[in-house]
Amino acid sequence: MATTKSPVVDIHTHVYPPSYIELLKSRDAIPYIRSFPPSPALRLVILPAEDTESTSRGRPVGPEYYDITKKIEFMDRHSIDVSVISLANPWLDWVPAAEAGKAAEGINNEVNEECGRYPGRLFAFGTLPLSGGKDVIVKEIARLKELKYMRGIILGTTGLGKGLDDLELLPIFQALQDAKLPIFLHPHYGLPGSVWGERANEYGHVLPLALGFPLETTIAVTRMILSGVFEKVPELQMILAHSGGTLPFLAGRIESCIEHDAHLKAEGKLGKGRKTVWDVLKKNIYLDAVIYSEVGLKAAIQASGQDRIMFGTDHPFFPPLEGENETWASVETNYEAIFGALGSGSDGALAALGGNAVRVLNLSI
Repeated sequence: MATTKSPVVDIHTHVYPPSYIELLKSRDAIPYIRSFPPSPALRLVILPAEDTESTSRGRPVGPEYYDITKKIEFMDRHSIDVSVISLANPWLDWVPAAEAGKAAEGINNEVNEECGRYPGRLFAFGTLPLSGGKDVIVKEIARLKELKYMRGIILGTTGLGKGLDDLELLPIFQALQDAKLPIFLHPHYGLPGSVWGERANEYGHVLPLALGFPLETTIAVTRMILSGVFEKVPELQMILAHSGGTLPFLAGRIESCIEHDAHLKAEGKLGKGRKTVWDVLKKNIYLDAVIYSEVGLKAAIQASGQDRIMFGTDHPFFPPLEGENETWASVETNYEAIFGALGSGSDGALAALGGNAVRVLNLSI
């Protein structure tokens, strides 16, 4: 548990607003919410691996997913002063193009209003109408800038559907840079189910969440680096979920592979002006501290710097299992990792717990 008087800011915490919940209830394909008889309890199915008769058939949907008062109760229980909330995956990626703009506007307005119920305690990352096309997306970016509590946007790794090295994303990245709205990059689609083997259904959510999500993020950002996004949009700022996946650990190997690639050299992509992986990690990327270990967090700090690390919880996911303590072990381990890596009460720990987020996201506390 945090013991500091400095503000604690949770930048990785999700909500499914009531209107989004109702939208999911109306569907019968992923993503959707429904019960699985004989149980009347509603379950959320958002991953292909969850849509099978297995140990991981969806997850229970309680009020902590949509009732903002439960978010505040959670914050109070875990000594969190401020949360920057965001719509959880899969966002609005699946909405038909003609409906995307209206859906994003409604969701973003609803989330902004929820923040207004607790001024100073809640801010938000907005959701983009990615299926609506460039003009609709850029229009919503401009509108988000006018909403009082919006401090950036949340984005999945597929972008418009082809990945984050898609040339069609460049004007959207440019619009975000111009608006000074950082991207909170979050995985969702994971890796092909075949990589987990024939016994995957016996292992619950562990393989896609523990391995699929981090690797998805690592691959997405590496593709951005290889395609030159950070040279073309040099001031673009991104916050990577789950401490950047495996990017901090693999940065040296990725950079070495780039420098030794004959094709890239022949294409003239290794010349002067190229941002190295290390440059990007220290100038364009921030990392949340949702890594659950001192070892992983130290790698993140060494890769990007302690001034670019931000505390997070991933609430309402990873709750205590039934019958366990109301204090969430998934949250406490992130506190412990920060204190272990940076020292309890140190300037670095205070910055990671909240000071960095206050500075980067311009939070009025």
